[in-house]
Amino acid sequence: MDFADILFFSAEIIGTIAFSVAGSLVAIRRELDIFGTVVVGGVTAVGGGCLRDILLGNLPPAMFRTPVYAIVAAVVSVIVFTAEYLFPAEKVLASKKYEFVVNIFDALGLAIFVVVGINSAISCGYGDNGFLAICVGVLTGVGGGVVRDLLVKTVPMILKKQVYALPAIVGGILYYYMTKAGVNEIICVVITIILIMTVRILAAVLKWNLPKIRQQRSE
Repeated sequence: MDFADILFFSAEIIGTIAFSVAGSLVAIRRELDIFGTVVVGGVTAVGGGCLRDILLGNLPPAMFRTPVYAIVAAVVSVIVFTAEYLFPAEKVLASKKYEFVVNIFDALGLAIFVVVGINSAISCGYGDNGFLAICVGVLTGVGGGVVRDLLVKTVPMILKKQVYALPAIVGGILYYYMTKAGVNEIICVVITIILIMTVRILAAVLKWNLPKIRQQRSE
């Protein structure tokens, strides 16, 4: 395993942990049991990567060939559930602190998996197809969150709330063209992750939303 492989494997593990925490906290807030929390946390963590591999024809998906990702997601979800169960935090879950914690972990997972997704597309021989590589990166980043929201009967965040997919798209474009320009791999990864996380967190804190049409409800 060379340095690049170690770099991206480490990034995937960190992203898996981040998304597992975010997904588990969402499940706990919706009062799911420990099994439901593990399922939602796991889907949030590995769902995007599974969709990525299916799209690229990289079958069976990495989560089945390398179960370390699913195992890490399950263990993290159990830890989060156990911590919340032993140390009840109803007030925290109902506060802005909860939203901030979820957004931090969600932003980290989003940023890492956009990079990992694009790198996967390039590794599969699609490096010359920028549109496909960037789309795969964005799907890897947002896919798990979309499935998570559907499981807990919520309209996916990317469709209605805050600027979510946009930083993933911008970051994906930046990462792809920096790598094509021959910029050092570590620099590409760091700059992209910082950009996506910064925009995502600012959007959550400052309530940045894309325009939408509000319907007047009749009394």
